[in-house]
Amino acid sequence: MPGQSAARRTVLKGAALAGTAGLGAAACSTESKVGHAKEPTPTAPVHLGAADAIAPGAVKLYREQRLVVSRSAAGEYTAFSAQCTHAGCVLDKIEKDEGNCPCHGSRFDVRTGDVLEGPATVPLNPVPVREENGKLVAGPEA
Repeated sequence: MPGQSAARRTVLKGAALAGTAGLGAAACSTESKVGHAKEPTPTAPVHLGAADAIAPGAVKLYREQRLVVSRSAAGEYTAFSAQCTHAGCVLDKIEKDEGNCPCHGSRFDVRTGDVLEGPATVPLNPVPVREENGKLVAGPEA
């Protein structure tokens, strides 16, 4: 009987891990609203809202638009794709100027796009960003 109990625990552990792995796959799914995109950077202008939504010195993640935008103390904007260069998952949070990829743990400097921790080895893709009439617009000009 002790062998059956250990075998049952092993099966249950495996089932639990498979379920957890499925959650990770769902987070990176191409079917997800914020999952992989064939083009990691916008191919048309993307309107992000009020430019003053990002205070000088701050960073904002626009997860739905797959963008991360920072504003320098001097007021200049910089943007990068928020799609991880390792497997294409979208960054889920920013902590202390580091963007986190929820799928495999890559971390990026959101002000420079540089990889801080792998498995990613390629920096985030830069995206043009500009202020137009008090609004932020990322991507190519129309």
